[in-house]
Amino acid sequence: MSKIAMHRINSLLPTEPQAEVQPSEPIFVTIPSTALQDLLGAIQNLKDEVSQLKGIIANLEGKISAIESTQDLQAENSFIQLQLIADLRKGHGPQPMQKDRSVILRALVAANGGKMLSSEARKTMHLSRSRFSELLTTMRDDIEVKPYHLNKSWKVLVLR
Repeated sequence: MSKIAMHRINSLLPTEPQAEVQPSEPIFVTIPSTALQDLLGAIQNLKDEVSQLKGIIANLEGKISAIESTQDLQAENSFIQLQLIADLRKGHGPQPMQKDRSVILRALVAANGGKMLSSEARKTMHLSRSRFSELLTTMRDDIEVKPYHLNKSWKVLVLR
């Protein structure tokens, strides 16, 4: 509220305490029209400010709920990642299926004279690229992966 409006309102207040007025009697206050207009304008300004603040609060509440849901999702993802890391640490060696596949791959490469293109071996074993790569990672001691001398982008599997 402006200082002028506050000064005008304060100037209307009595300086000395008056005797108590009975509640049954109606109370009439005389206010100059300019002071009343200033008072109504100040009240309207406060109403506008309160409505703006309510809008800001509603917006912030929406943002807070979005942040909380994101935080919950991140906590869940972190928990899953920790579980996966723990599972990986437990199983350092090849898994049972990988052991069977490693025997098959070793036999397949041996049947081809100890050397074979990795793409042919992967297709023969019907494995995806990621699974085949995992299998080769577990077999580092048994099979060496080298670039093909005619095309460096192709890989050759060689028994050690």
